[in-house]
Amino acid sequence: MVEHSGLDIMCLNKYSPASSSSSSSNAERKLFSKLKVSLTKKYPQKNAETLSAQYGTNLLLIGVSVMLALAQHGPAVKEEHLLAFITALMLMQLVWMLCYMIRRERERSPVPERDAHAGTSWIRGGLTMLALLSLIMDAFRIGYFVGYHSCVSAVLGVYPIVHALHTISQVHFLWFHIKDVIKKYETFERFGVIHAVFTNLLLWCNGVMSEAEHFLNNHRRRLTALGYANLTTEAEPHCNCTTSVCSMFSTSLYYLYPFNIEYHIFVSAMLFVMWKNIGRTLDRHSNRKRPSTRSPGLLLGPLLGLLALASSITVLVVYLIHVEKSEQTREAAISMFYCYGVVMLSCMCGASGAGLLVYRVEDWPMDTGSNPSRQLDTELLLGSSLGSWLMSWCSVVAVAAAGRGSPSFRWTCLAYSLLLVLEKCVQNLFIVESLYRRRRDPDDAPVPEIFSVTPAPMVPPYDGIVNRAYETQDRRRAALEGEAPENRAAFSMKHSDVTLPAGNRLNVTPGRKRQILKNITIFLFMCNVSLWILPAFGCRPQYDNGLEQETFGYSVWTTVLNVAIPMNLFYRMHSVASLFEVFRKPCTVPWRSERSDSRRAPTRAHTNPRARPLTGSSGPARCRNRSQFASVMLDASAPEPARTHVLAHTPDGDP
Repeated sequence: MVEHSGLDIMCLNKYSPASSSSSSSNAERKLFSKLKVSLTKKYPQKNAETLSAQYGTNLLLIGVSVMLALAQHGPAVKEEHLLAFITALMLMQLVWMLCYMIRRERERSPVPERDAHAGTSWIRGGLTMLALLSLIMDAFRIGYFVGYHSCVSAVLGVYPIVHALHTISQVHFLWFHIKDVIKKYETFERFGVIHAVFTNLLLWCNGVMSEAEHFLNNHRRRLTALGYANLTTEAEPHCNCTTSVCSMFSTSLYYLYPFNIEYHIFVSAMLFVMWKNIGRTLDRHSNRKRPSTRSPGLLLGPLLGLLALASSITVLVVYLIHVEKSEQTREAAISMFYCYGVVMLSCMCGASGAGLLVYRVEDWPMDTGSNPSRQLDTELLLGSSLGSWLMSWCSVVAVAAAGRGSPSFRWTCLAYSLLLVLEKCVQNLFIVESLYRRRRDPDDAPVPEIFSVTPAPMVPPYDGIVNRAYETQDRRRAALEGEAPENRAAFSMKHSDVTLPAGNRLNVTPGRKRQILKNITIFLFMCNVSLWILPAFGCRPQYDNGLEQETFGYSVWTTVLNVAIPMNLFYRMHSVASLFEVFRKPCTVPWRSERSDSRRAPTRAHTNPRARPLTGSSGPARCRNRSQFASVMLDASAPEPARTHVLAHTPDGDP
């Protein structure tokens, strides 16, 4: 009875209200702690990238919406509204960059991790030159505002000043902080970096829209002069200029737009890589920046590239002079451009195909390590190709739909459009494969495998280093006295005279195939510069040939060109940057085992850890990697005449 009542009491206590409330409170505390950890640690770090990307995308869409409303030249949305919005975004970015740099300076922590592949020095140097040209453009804008300050909004004067401050601060940020891998305040920094990315994208869109509008006004003026139509063009401010250089400012301004456009798009790409690196754990092996080496044998590629550049400048000057004259000279100028383009694109296709053929012959491995910069380069190459591909296929459709009375250059236009599609396909393959191919490092060389211990009568003449670390002085002297003189000489040889096997040396002399790849790369580099110069400075026969306009209509075809040409310009400049990165790769060639050598030089051996290592001065090819050391196995049970020899074996089994 007592035991039974005791059990009843225990059961009652187990299910009493106090016990139930305490257990439920403990469960609630555990659940709350888990939820708190989930919300404070995992959730923001996991979704900050998506949230910041959505913020930046909507920021860009707001600006694009204002630009589309401004393109209609309505009374509701004016240019000063757009410039005021962009000025506010630039000021916000300036505040974020200032806070970031101040926090970095005040931190007592060691130097932060840096991505060696993000923002190379030559890219930052090129962006600095583009930034200087952008500052000159801001000076022209300020001069234009001073001339018309009585009848234009004050925003037109504030905008270039803020843009100049933004450019200077951003260049400083690129030089000293673009490689940083942020590990603190990751959520806040993601929003700051993505704000900078889309602010530069919005500035790029504004520059593209202004440059396209200026070119369309010149195109309308040209059509009106030739008697095709009476189209209205943009008007100057409704007041007199207070200086005598207002027309010079307004005319020179648009020649600097291509540089300003490329500056902002490249900065946005570099900041995007910084955004992707936030919270990233770097791989020490893949994060090493290998120094570039000199490239002898560069002659044919630079010569052909300079020839292509000179011919492009000639075509540009002749085209701009003759396209505004009579109908005959206009058609002759367009035909000249298409013939030049067919020759240029054919040579580029052949060069890219030859480079791919060289890669098919070589056995260089593919670099599959994580590299946001290289991944972004690949995506931008493919994405920016869409614009010119759309423009080319529209031209193919227009030529196919053209009647008998169409201009005589329609067939060269067809060949040019098809070659443009093919050239970008082949060049993209060459650039991507060049970026992902890597040369073998010294660490990639085959490591000498197990070395056998054989008795003295079975071994050949000394081809290695004898280790006598465990022998006493008397036994060592007796063994040396019993050896042949040549064997004693081999044992007493100084380590300064010992060299590595020829098969283990890294051949740093570029071979014939490497020279071919270097010449192809520099030739494609110069060709892409040439093809960027032509449309950037007004040589755009797609506006003047009339084939596509008859098929698609003026408004549709103009919209296609306003989208495709900026993408094509960015593709050419991005190809230039990627090809230069390929050109600067180290000139190392794959490791080869020279099987033709019947006799190998002895290899320095590192013995058992208990044995005293061999010491000596550094020789002509001193071992610097673990893979270059040979292991020696000691057999304690071997008879006295038995000695340890180094027998290095390659992976194929050849000694």
